Amino acid sequence: MMGHMASTTRTAVTAQLGVLLAGRGAVAGARVRNALAARGLTMRSLFTLGHLADGPVSQQALIDLLGVDPSALVAVLNELEGLGLLARQRDPADRRRHVVTITDQGATALAEADKILSGADDDLFAALNPAERVQLAQLLEKVADSENCGEKY
Repeated sequence: MMGHMASTTRTAVTAQLGVLLAGRGAVAGARVRNALAARGLTMRSLFTLGHLADGPVSQQALIDLLGVDPSALVAVLNELEGLGLLARQRDPADRRRHVVTITDQGATALAEADKILSGADDDLFAALNPAERVQLAQLLEKVADSENCGEKY
């Protein structure tokens, strides 16, 4: 009986927000990665495509937006370009710069990923009503903004 109580009662350590978030984050991360992998995407490729959704972006601007090492971005761009999800071309105004553009196929992949991720969210947060989901998102954004988390992927 006591063993059963211990499994349902949170200790001071397991009730810590960081511990709770780390536990749920591991589960959420695995589900999100698996959902994206079904479409051939990773978190890095998703963030990259997301920044291209509103229009072409210079390669240097992407490095700044994503907060990554240039070589890491080049690897992701090579992968996405190979999949036909984006295109790179030299900037006609400055031949030293590359401009990155999402393709129609990339926009479709991004929209599909959004649907897949919405489904993953529905599974992960089924215990929360819509207002609670909004509140959780706002609170997590507030924490992330205050942390200035740096590298996003």
